[in-house]
Amino acid sequence: MANTAQVLYDFTAEPGNNELTVREGETVTITNQGVGGGWIEAQNSRGEVGLVPEDYIELPGGGGNVGHVAAPVAAHAPDLSFFDAFAAPANNTTQNQVDVGACSPQPDTPDTPAPPSSSSPDEASNGKDPWSVWNQDTTGGSSNNWAAQPEGTITGKSAAPDPWGSTAQSHPQAYQGPGAEEDEWDDEWDDVKSNSESGDGGAIQRGGATGSSMKISLNNRFPGFSKSGPELFLLCKQPPKGKEKITIYMGEVGPVWSYPEAQLDCVVADPKKGTKMYGLKSYIEYHVIPNTTNRPVNHRYKHFDWLYERLLDKFGSAIPIPSLPDKQVTGRFEEEFIKMRMERLQGWMTRMCRHPVVSNSDVFQLFLTYKDEKDWKTGKRKAEKDEDVGVMIFSSIEPEAPDLDPIEVEQKCDQFSRFTKAMDDGVKDLLTVGQEHWKRCTGPLPKEYQRIGKAFQNLSSVFTSSGYQGEATLTDAMTSAGKTYEEIAQMVAEQPRKDLHFLMENNNEYKGLLGCFPDTIGVHKAAIEKVKEGDRLVAASKITPQDKVTMAKRVSTMSYALQAEMNHFHSNRIYDYNRVMQLYLEEQVKFYETIAEKLKQAHSQFTTM
Repeated sequence: MANTAQVLYDFTAEPGNNELTVREGETVTITNQGVGGGWIEAQNSRGEVGLVPEDYIELPGGGGNVGHVAAPVAAHAPDLSFFDAFAAPANNTTQNQVDVGACSPQPDTPDTPAPPSSSSPDEASNGKDPWSVWNQDTTGGSSNNWAAQPEGTITGKSAAPDPWGSTAQSHPQAYQGPGAEEDEWDDEWDDVKSNSESGDGGAIQRGGATGSSMKISLNNRFPGFSKSGPELFLLCKQPPKGKEKITIYMGEVGPVWSYPEAQLDCVVADPKKGTKMYGLKSYIEYHVIPNTTNRPVNHRYKHFDWLYERLLDKFGSAIPIPSLPDKQVTGRFEEEFIKMRMERLQGWMTRMCRHPVVSNSDVFQLFLTYKDEKDWKTGKRKAEKDEDVGVMIFSSIEPEAPDLDPIEVEQKCDQFSRFTKAMDDGVKDLLTVGQEHWKRCTGPLPKEYQRIGKAFQNLSSVFTSSGYQGEATLTDAMTSAGKTYEEIAQMVAEQPRKDLHFLMENNNEYKGLLGCFPDTIGVHKAAIEKVKEGDRLVAASKITPQDKVTMAKRVSTMSYALQAEMNHFHSNRIYDYNRVMQLYLEEQVKFYETIAEKLKQAHSQFTTM
């Protein structure tokens, strides 16, 4: 009798990998425990069969996960020799000097007194691997590797199954390929953990059941905010003014950030295998090359993760910081895994470089331009001791505009909340539709064209057996038509990689970004509620009348920051979707024109009677 098992975590199947989408709490039937490689074969209640990570499944009765009851597999040290292909020759110094002065074009920024300079015409692709998963689809819909819920979004550090109405944590997908455990999370920087790595509340372990020792606080996405709320900024007597002054101007579209004259950009390239502890631990290191210095700096994934934590801690109350592409991805190994992660990191860094506030911050500049290990460690410790974090980031913001009325502040906040929620729904819908179309293009549709082609050729063979002298004029043409349909089948299967992939990637990136807005907007709504309580707090002698005036003034500053961020978001959104839709339609036109040409050629071989 087949065993049944309980699903511990959501898992979203990738197209083409024979995987099965399952949801937390679902009961599945184990059909094959001997698959190996960290996988088992299971069947869901709808009769669908596919592969599921064994650590995501638990047998009833507390019997442990399926990985513990499967047939034992000999333990081997992971073979990381494939990483050597990425190692550059020691004497090759020119390949690292990448000129990024003319990197990807940037969207038109909202008008400011100092508009950015024009960008170069060619935008680098944000990745070509359609088989990657950023994280799980928590919408309860169909299997959709792009329609994944952000954690914030990607790595599952503080994700909610629905960021618009829940605070529960989701579980990250776990990459079980070569080097999954050794690759990134060994402690290389300091003997003592940084404050950000030792939360003082409950913690979730990153990287799956057997993953890293990095623990993430569950208290709140904003450590500085969780302990005090918006009143820390609204009621502080003299907000400290850090040197990172953030100016907001009034442009044609409303409040806008101050954009630099020259757009910052960078290239993530040249992944190499590195080792430590006499080769016992391995990791992948990337070159990050900013266009400001054109000098490469080396970073591992854990460094990117550290940067994300610092940016989230510092700016998360005012600016949505999308999570990194997930370190751990199921089902894709070796070169493809490394390529995928590098391309996703490139996309994340490009978006951070586009943001005028983030890109100009000390911590981001440290990441791009540190001179040596000493400089890196010094800057790292300084960033971790930064007190201008959480809601106190608003103390650095100086809008050059009159204070807003509290009613107008609330209206703007509600307007942005409605839009981002509606866009989030629309993006998820397109991701679901795109995923279904991808499956059709790589599954049943090519098979139909192949069947048509085979049928034509089979009938041609039958005609050939007639022995009739003039048969060849028909049979040759029919055979050619059959082969044409087989070629079309191959084209149909390959086409999503050329067009739909980029549309889905763009949508997935925006899904992650939109998943950050509920938390960011939530900070503003909490501040608005505090201002509404002003009269009651004054009557209760908890604040003075002057405190009430100060609160209204400061919530106005927060509103200007939200408006500036939304104008930045809209500017980038229009640019990104315009670019990706043009690419999609251009490739679709080429696709159908090629098919039409092939059909014309097949048609021309038949004799006109």
